Amino acid sequence: MVYRRTPQIQARMDSQRAAIFDAAVELLATRGYAGCSVAAVAEGAGVATGSVYRYFGSKAELVAELFRQLVTREVEAVERAAQQPGSAGERVVAVVDTFAARALKAPRLAYALLAEPVDAPVEAERIVFRRAFRDVVAARIGEGVRDGTLPPQQAPLTAAAIVGAVAEVMIGPLTSGGEDAVDELSTFTLRALGAPDAGNP
Repeated sequence: MVYRRTPQIQARMDSQRAAIFDAAVELLATRGYAGCSVAAVAEGAGVATGSVYRYFGSKAELVAELFRQLVTREVEAVERAAQQPGSAGERVVAVVDTFAARALKAPRLAYALLAEPVDAPVEAERIVFRRAFRDVVAARIGEGVRDGTLPPQQAPLTAAAIVGAVAEVMIGPLTSGGEDAVDELSTFTLRALGAPDAGNP
């Protein structure tokens, strides 16, 4: 006879899994990847360490899945920003500004997502994040090239360069608490795009 979980058992397991996830997010946001141990997650969730391993084979597996959920949320936020009215250049700036503002609201979590040393499965999710961010920017650049508001260029290449620069700039403010560099991102982005309203250097 095949064992089937009752709705009550499934609900309890779903609740426990959600508690584990919530605890992991909290730890990642306060202590970073290094402080997000399985034991600490279990303590935060109010479960035994073995209960965490019932759902996830390792810390890396847990955090990789966590990254997938967090990355999906961040990509959705920048995609919404990319749909705002305005020129292609303005919408790319809106994407950059949205990303930076969200990162500064949760700097420790953003640092974990962007730059903290992590295990290979988590690094793979980080690459997916950057590519998704790049694709959102590249789509707007492509539109600008087609409608003539941006000069001809390889949209994916420009987008990758902007995303890389934004991530590099953000690492400093996120780890030091300073925000001055973020103010320059909009101007830099417009200049990188070759937008006509980029102003003089």
